[in-house]
Amino acid sequence: MFNKNIFEVCAFNIQSAIIAEKAGAARVELCDNPVEGGTTPSYGAIRQTREQLSILLYPIIRPRSGNYLYDVNELEIIKHDIVICKELGCDGISIGVQKIDGEIDTDKLKQIVEWAYPMGVTCNRAYDATPDPFKALEDLIDAGCERVLTSGQKSKAPDAGEILHQLVQQAGERIIIMPGAGIKSTNIEKLIQQSGAKEYHGSARKAIANSMQFANPLVTDFGNVYISDEEELRKIMACMN
Repeated sequence: MFNKNIFEVCAFNIQSAIIAEKAGAARVELCDNPVEGGTTPSYGAIRQTREQLSILLYPIIRPRSGNYLYDVNELEIIKHDIVICKELGCDGISIGVQKIDGEIDTDKLKQIVEWAYPMGVTCNRAYDATPDPFKALEDLIDAGCERVLTSGQKSKAPDAGEILHQLVQQAGERIIIMPGAGIKSTNIEKLIQQSGAKEYHGSARKAIANSMQFANPLVTDFGNVYISDEEELRKIMACMN
């Protein structure tokens, strides 16, 4: 069981979270706003997803898009959202926080880990925005994170197999390296061979057609609804195991 590779699905709505569980995912990172890289989902979204899901649930805690340099008010928002996740029975959170020079803000992250306990803490791709991934990894370990979601500081994880392998070796048993970004059924086998990681992350998302019978063609600011592709997720699971 401990040698089995597992997959975490980045779900941007409850429908995708349910699809993830059906397809065999081990964990869901619940987010809002896919176009902006994911922000904190609403209380209602977290609660309803937790009630419907039996696998692990890690909402992202990110009060806005942009960077991960947070002021005092934003840190209070983060604290309140963490408390809600704990009250709703979430298993952990996904979060990141940086200093103005791009390095991990270890002091703030330690505080966040304390707020989250006994939930687990994954550092999200704030890690990929740091100037030195090897130093940043030690910072995350020092702060008490259990895993890091990373593309190896490339746009897509499959382009960073060697760097990810180095990070896996450096991490040892101290923290989990979870490659994510750009992972598909067509490239995950090679990434597994290159990186040696045991956990992987992806959304397998696709935009779905508007099901409304009427849509005003002059109003175009509705955006798209993205949902996880169950067939693609099943292919990914098959490639992994």
